[in-house]
Amino acid sequence: MLIFDFRAIGNKLLAIRKRAGLTQSEVAEAANLSDRTYADIERGTVNMRVETVLKICDSLHITPDVVLTEENPSLSAKQDELLAKLEKCTVHRKETALELLNVYLTSVQGS
Repeated sequence: MLIFDFRAIGNKLLAIRKRAGLTQSEVAEAANLSDRTYADIERGTVNMRVETVLKICDSLHITPDVVLTEENPSLSAKQDELLAKLEKCTVHRKETALELLNVYLTSVQGS
């Protein structure tokens, strides 16, 4: 499903940028945008041209479909919620959570 809501696109960009460990300034510079413009994009308060979407996606090393489409909104929201919780954890707790997830995924892939 194609997303036409600029706030939803901005939220996805925010989550992707944070997962990549980048600042708004770093993404803006890589995409050849002003800091203010990129911040407005993440807030969903500006209309973007296709060229801008492509520049941002290139700077984040993702394809446009990652931010412009959504297959299962509730699943995506749950994933973002879990990632936000993980971000607040200590390094030790992050390592533990990731190891648990890895064990689980390995076990279900074998079945």
